[in-house]
Amino acid sequence: MKAIVVTEQGAGTAGMRLVDRPEPQASINDVVVQVHASGFVPTELTWPSTWTDRVERDRTPSIPGHELAGVVTSLGYGTTGLSVGQRVFGLADWYRDGTLAEYVAIEARNLAPLPGDVDFTVGASLPVSGLTAWQGLFQHGRLRAGQSILAHGAAGAVGSMVTQLAREAGAHVIGSGRAADRQTVLDFGAKEFVDLDNDALEDVGKVDLVFDVIGGDIQKRSAGLIRAGGTLVTIVGPAEASASNGLALDFVVEPDRSQLSEIVQRVRDGRLRTNIGRVSTFDDAVAALNPTGRRKGNTIIRIRP
Repeated sequence: MKAIVVTEQGAGTAGMRLVDRPEPQASINDVVVQVHASGFVPTELTWPSTWTDRVERDRTPSIPGHELAGVVTSLGYGTTGLSVGQRVFGLADWYRDGTLAEYVAIEARNLAPLPGDVDFTVGASLPVSGLTAWQGLFQHGRLRAGQSILAHGAAGAVGSMVTQLAREAGAHVIGSGRAADRQTVLDFGAKEFVDLDNDALEDVGKVDLVFDVIGGDIQKRSAGLIRAGGTLVTIVGPAEASASNGLALDFVVEPDRSQLSEIVQRVRDGRLRTNIGRVSTFDDAVAALNPTGRRKGNTIIRIRP
């Protein structure tokens, strides 16, 4: 099969190569999926799990990418809940070869059925951003109707999901970004917008939840905006900020079939819009994944036409 591999830590996307690799086999509780579309998060090239296994042994050349949508082609011993020929989407294990390949072996529990009326490109754009937003808001942030939330990077892949899900949950959403992002953020459902380059962040006042995707000084200043009993959640942890009146925590997104099903249903009935920035063919993937300027939304690689 064709696959994209990385071999040199620190080289970024410039170290990617499209090569031939053996097709994976399904282990116990696995399925093999023929990948139709794959998502890619650029920061994964800095994650230890891209380069080593769980006991820190080198595993290069490794296949990056962790989001996928495709069709199940085989089942491992003991696998239940999915069937050969079924359309699926989901989130691959961080420490295993990923989804920028024609086939991937993945634990069945990491996948959810992909309805026939949802395109593979859309399905591949949902797992990381959708699950990150869902878990940060409802599991870690304990968001409830009537609360207020400051969503940083609200025009981005994760931030736009945070904004939409929080709005649907009945929260008052304040989105942040650059000046050019204002209308995009408001279109995704924020009630207010903060220009991080020109507005005073402290003028936001107190909020119940801060969802941080930026870190650094923005994270530290945002901690001071948490009202008593509130929470700051971040995905660029560990959390450096200290929320004197509440809780500051970081988390790593985890696969969850039921949450994926909730997310894709919202896409189907129009309550949730995806945020896809660029779609590329597999043959052009290496060039597409090399960063050129600021990008908005998910980058999706169509493995199959």
